[in-house]
Amino acid sequence: MIDVVVVGSGHNALTSACYLAAAGLSVEVLEKDSIAGGGVSSVERFPGHRVDRGSSAHIMVRHTGVIEELALSDHGLRYIECDPWACAPGAPGTDEPAIVFHRDLDATCESVARACGGADARAYRRFVDKWGPRSARTMRAFSAPPSGGNLLRSFWGLDAPAGGSALSREFLTTGDALLDELFSSERLKAALAWFGAQSGPPMSEPGTAPMVGFAALMHTVPPARAVGGSGALVEALISKLQSDGGEVTLGDAVESVTPSPDHWTTRTRSGRMVSSKMVVAGCHILTTLDLLAAGGHDPRQIESWRRGIRVGPGLGMAVRLATSALPRYPGAESATSGLQLLVRDRAQLRLAHGSALAGELPPQPAVLGMSFTAIEPSVAPEGEHQVSLWSQWHPHTLSGGRQWRNSESDVHPGDLAETEADRVVDQLESYAPGFRESVLHRHVQSPADIERELGMIGGNIMHVEMSLDQMMMWRPIPQLAQHRVPGARGLYLTGASTHPGGGVSAASGRSAARIAIADSRAGRVRRWLGERVR
Repeated sequence: MIDVVVVGSGHNALTSACYLAAAGLSVEVLEKDSIAGGGVSSVERFPGHRVDRGSSAHIMVRHTGVIEELALSDHGLRYIECDPWACAPGAPGTDEPAIVFHRDLDATCESVARACGGADARAYRRFVDKWGPRSARTMRAFSAPPSGGNLLRSFWGLDAPAGGSALSREFLTTGDALLDELFSSERLKAALAWFGAQSGPPMSEPGTAPMVGFAALMHTVPPARAVGGSGALVEALISKLQSDGGEVTLGDAVESVTPSPDHWTTRTRSGRMVSSKMVVAGCHILTTLDLLAAGGHDPRQIESWRRGIRVGPGLGMAVRLATSALPRYPGAESATSGLQLLVRDRAQLRLAHGSALAGELPPQPAVLGMSFTAIEPSVAPEGEHQVSLWSQWHPHTLSGGRQWRNSESDVHPGDLAETEADRVVDQLESYAPGFRESVLHRHVQSPADIERELGMIGGNIMHVEMSLDQMMMWRPIPQLAQHRVPGARGLYLTGASTHPGGGVSAASGRSAARIAIADSRAGRVRRWLGERVR
């Protein structure tokens, strides 16, 4: 019998495995995919190109301290910071100045002043001064389990000139309300709203102001690109795990987890029966509930939990491109190192989100461009580049019974996924004329493709919706929000389905591991005391 089985090899699952192995526990990670990492992995999509399957820019993990605690730099992990970290190009076909967000606040304010006027530049400085400390406290809250005590400690002492009631209201308001209060320029509001919307919800939802406010923290530690692609983080985690005696088994799906009085039995597709004292489930929460049901957990209880979890209509689609050149935005030619915010008006975001709720395609795709070979060219052959385009919101389930692809095994030019990808590329082309001619290869990930390849149910890369009622102590639902499952002692939850949610943070993996380690030590004390009494 081993100490811990970890189900899934996403970065949170592997983070848990690393902390558990470092604590002296025997650990085996079981993954159904032949590639480790889930949404934090990179593969050769085109000749000589190492292309991300999910995330591309790493932001939160650089704020949590996990990289330093696990000494992942000793296992080859290295980052190159994006500076500028974002830009919002001028209107297509005009000489309108771009808004360029540098790590340096003064340089950013100068760019805002040129594009939007001095009043908004001064407002942006006030925004960073106020929301920078608030976002740092939010990251502190994200870095520990969502108990009342941890949340109180995370925000205690935060400056609140107008009182705690006013402060809490500012955290709970909408991102749009925050932007309307601070700025006049719709261009600037749209750029910051689009940055905030990368968390998932539209900025019209309550509780999204901190998602906009997170932009202020980018002037402290900006987004960065892992050398070798997003999957370099997972490769460093696996190296760390193996150095402490842990194992990773790929290509053998877990089919059930069954409790016994003193251990768990994990059954895999190949017929293996792995006995362990604990299980850490790092897969989608609905997948975990399926595994528990297959292992005999109360089906009525599981069905009740399932009904309370909102996955949502789907989040978006990605278009991965190999190109012969970087996009060239007039007036912002040197700003391709970071996030390219190709939205000028929040109405575009609202129309896209509303359409997705109805199972329709967005009237005009809302596109985020990323071309990190501008600063880290190792993932492409010499003289070539990579450009990733993320378009939000695109529904997983389309109205009228339409399908994203005519076949799951073949790509056809007439597939809806491919024609929609044309519209996504056209959106970048409108801002960077001539870009389309540079495209050498293309790989499209519709919401259905994301679900099929990465196991993200409903095509939601955040697993479940990141709305206020499914965050913090309510994620994914209150009964499952403390990295545990009632009635399943010794089983722990991690991954994007749990606090703090989606994105590359590794915080959930660390929190679950720390709870499991504490339980393991408490169990050893109880057994020692029992032996002394006998």
